[in-house]
Amino acid sequence: MMKSRKKEFKRKYFGSLTHQLILISICLVTGTLLLCWFINTVFLEPYYVINKQNTLLSGFETIDEASEAGTLDDSSFDVTFDNLCANGNITVMIISSDRTIVRSSVNDTQKMMLEFMNIIFGEKQNEVTVMMQSDNYIIQKQTDTRLDSEFLVLYGTLSNGNLILMRTALESIRESVNLSNTFLAWVGVVAAIISAVVIVFVSRGITTPLLRLTDISKRMTELDFEAKYQPGRRYHNEVDELGEYMNVMSTTLEHTISELKSANNQMQIDIDKKTQIDEMRKEFLSNVSHELKTPLALIQGYAEGLKECINDDAESRDFYCEVIMDEADKMNKMVKKLLTLNQLEFGNEVITMERFDLTELIRGVINSSAILLNQNEITLDFTQQEPLYAWADEFKVEEVVTNYLSNAIHHAEGEKRIDISCVQKGDKVRVSVFNTGNPIPEEDVDNIWIKFYKVDKARTREYGGSGIGLSIVRAIMDSFHQKCGVINHEDGVEFWFELETNNGNFSVDKSYQKC
Repeated sequence: MMKSRKKEFKRKYFGSLTHQLILISICLVTGTLLLCWFINTVFLEPYYVINKQNTLLSGFETIDEASEAGTLDDSSFDVTFDNLCANGNITVMIISSDRTIVRSSVNDTQKMMLEFMNIIFGEKQNEVTVMMQSDNYIIQKQTDTRLDSEFLVLYGTLSNGNLILMRTALESIRESVNLSNTFLAWVGVVAAIISAVVIVFVSRGITTPLLRLTDISKRMTELDFEAKYQPGRRYHNEVDELGEYMNVMSTTLEHTISELKSANNQMQIDIDKKTQIDEMRKEFLSNVSHELKTPLALIQGYAEGLKECINDDAESRDFYCEVIMDEADKMNKMVKKLLTLNQLEFGNEVITMERFDLTELIRGVINSSAILLNQNEITLDFTQQEPLYAWADEFKVEEVVTNYLSNAIHHAEGEKRIDISCVQKGDKVRVSVFNTGNPIPEEDVDNIWIKFYKVDKARTREYGGSGIGLSIVRAIMDSFHQKCGVINHEDGVEFWFELETNNGNFSVDKSYQKC
């Protein structure tokens, strides 16, 4: 429980970018102040002492050059001497070998002389630390324990033999350091507060667009691409540029997903089509096997009968041979129809569009079927007398009419009447073949164009039908890009197809649909 609360606390207060920026700014300000405090405490006093020491050395060298040049006691050196003492806060006294004071920065020379002598020789009252020493001078840091004050003292000999005494007070550097550190502490507190307030406003300017980008990216993960980043400033920065690229990415991602969905949908269609083709192939093989099984069995049986001389008389042999030839002829016709249908469906069949007399073609088919009509006692009515010219492949149209008429002959019942009619509709002619009998069940109407589909299998087998004829009709009409169909009537069934009849200007029916 405690771990969970601790984790939640960290997430709430340290997971926020605003809180992180505030914390970082406070840490930076605090760290800077601590560094300044450390530098002040450790390095300021030594730096101050070294600076004073350099000031003494610089003054000594200036005075020594003047003494060497012999201008030390001239009025021309007064200004330089006064500037040296005033700017460096240095007390200077130059004494000749006979104890005559050559130059002094103070008026009370006697008192100054005593102080210098006390500094140089009063070790009991002073704590002395030698800072630097050479042949001409010594620099000491002296602490007057009585007055609790510190001085830097330089004493030595000039080039002309005069004695020089120089002193500068070391102000209470420790007090200055403490004062500086106290000041830095107050400045640090104020700076930390100000920086926190500034960071709050600055971070809001940064985090607000980032939060909008976060919301947009979240919606994008949910495939919502309507959200777009809108810059909230008059000027653009890196966040706005990121937002613009996110807009581009959103658009691109939406387009890509759309393409993927389309491709996936097409792939699914292809898979379904392949599955359908596989099913059709299996069904086709099953149907072909089934259709060939019966004639092959008959051929095999009667051939074995002939071989074993079951009936040795000539009449029986002739009957057996006729059965074998008849079944072989059925298989031959079915194979030819399958080859024709295959060529039509795969576009390998050459279509020759020509103008021919449709009336003459239908009468030719009727005449070739006269024997079947008479055998089945069927009355056929075709009243078209005038030539009727159409555009199509004449031989394939003949096959369509033959299939329709053969189908009508085998299914004619009741009055046993077949009516063939040609109706002109604009630049098209509709040829209809009607036969009396039972209508096709509604659930079978759309399936009769499928290969090997049989509404009444027993009756189809009776007259030797293979269930391929109407499939060939549909394939032929599809190759013409024309329509065909079937209509149920109360007393029978009507099969029809349409052809172009315009003066040779063959055109594809834009409303064409497969049968």
